[in-house]
Amino acid sequence: MDAALLRSLTPSVLAVLVRRGADFAAAEDAVQDALVEAVRGWPADPVRDPKGWLVTVAWRRLLDATRSDTARRRREHLVDEEPAPGPAPAVDDTLQLYFLCAHPSLTPSSAVALTLRAVGGLTTRQIARAYLVPEATMAQRISRAKRTVSGVQFDRPGDVATVLRVLYLVFNEGYSGDVDLAAEAIRLTRQLAASIDHPEVAGLLALMLLHHARRAARTAPDGSLVPLAEQDRGRWDTGAIAEGVAILQAALARDRLGEFQAQAAIAALHADAPTAEETDWVQIVEWYDELAGLTDSPVVRLNRAVAVGEADGPRAGLAALAALDAALPRHTAVAAYLHERDGDPATAAWLYAEAARKAPDLAERDHLMRQAARLNARRSR
Repeated sequence: MDAALLRSLTPSVLAVLVRRGADFAAAEDAVQDALVEAVRGWPADPVRDPKGWLVTVAWRRLLDATRSDTARRRREHLVDEEPAPGPAPAVDDTLQLYFLCAHPSLTPSSAVALTLRAVGGLTTRQIARAYLVPEATMAQRISRAKRTVSGVQFDRPGDVATVLRVLYLVFNEGYSGDVDLAAEAIRLTRQLAASIDHPEVAGLLALMLLHHARRAARTAPDGSLVPLAEQDRGRWDTGAIAEGVAILQAALARDRLGEFQAQAAIAALHADAPTAEETDWVQIVEWYDELAGLTDSPVVRLNRAVAVGEADGPRAGLAALAALDAALPRHTAVAAYLHERDGDPATAAWLYAEAARKAPDLAERDHLMRQAARLNARRSR
C-alpha cells in the first residue's frame, strides 16, 4: 500500500465530491471512509484507476450518509417542538441505534463521538467543541472508531452510561440553537426512563426538562442572548419545571447520586428562585462541590467559580477562578463578569471584548461585545 499515493489523491477526490454538490465536511467523512477501504482492500486486490475507485466509493458513502441523515430528520420532524409531558410514546428504532453505536469494542469517548456523528447528526466541529478538543483531533477519533467497528457484528449493545452521555451532548447542542435536537433528546430520554429503572436516567431527564423549561426566555425577539439573571421568569414553563423537580426528588431519594442528578439539583435551585436575587447560591456551591467530586471536570469548576462569586463575593470567585487554566473556554467571560461585580469596569470591558473574540458562536460573541460596549459607554460619561 502506497500511503504517499493516497495522500496525494485525497485533495483531488475531495474536490470532485464538492464539485458534485457535496457539503465539504460530509465529503471529508466520505473520503476518509474510502481511504479506509483502500487500505484494507488494495494490497490484496490492486485497482487500475486509484482516483476513479476512490471517487466512486466516496460518492457511494456520501449517498448512504445522506439517505441516513434524511431518514433521521424525517423522524425528528414527527416530534413536536415542545416535548409532551407524561409517559413516553411507543419506542422506535432510534434509541436502539444509540445503544448499538455505543459498542463494547469502543472506548466510551469514541463511542460517544461516533454515535453523535452517525445517529445524532452533529458535525465533527460541533462534537469537537463539546469535547473541548481541536476539530482535527475529533475527526481522527471518529475515523478510528469507524475502523474499529468496521466488520463488527452489532449484536452487543453498549452500556447505559455511554448512551446517557450521548443524549446529554445531543440535548446540549440542540439547546444551543445550532441544531434543534433538544426535543428529540428529551423524547428518547423519556423512552429510556420508561424502560430502565436507573436514577441517573431519571436525573438526566429531570435536567433536560428543567433547562428546556427556560428555553423561551433565553433569547430576545431580535435573537440576542438573555442571561439567566435577566430572563423573564414568567415565560418559564412551570409544568416542565414541576415535572422535572418531581422526577429529581424521586431519583435523589434512592441515595445513588450521580452527575446528572447533581446538575439537575443545581437547575432546580435556579428554577425555584422567584427572582435572581433570591437564588440560593450557598446551596448551589454545595451542589457544585458534589459535582466536582463526581466528575473532576474543569467546566464544572469554572461554573463553581461563578457560584462562589455570587455566594461569597466576587473576590472569592476570582480566587477560585485563578486556580483554573486560563485557556478553558469561557474562562475570560467569567473573569470579565467577576471583575465587573468587583467594581473594576475597565478590566471587565477589556475582558468582555477579549472573550467575544474567543466566543464559539455569533450569538455569544454579540452578547459579550454588547457587555463591553455598555461598560465603555458608562466610563466615557
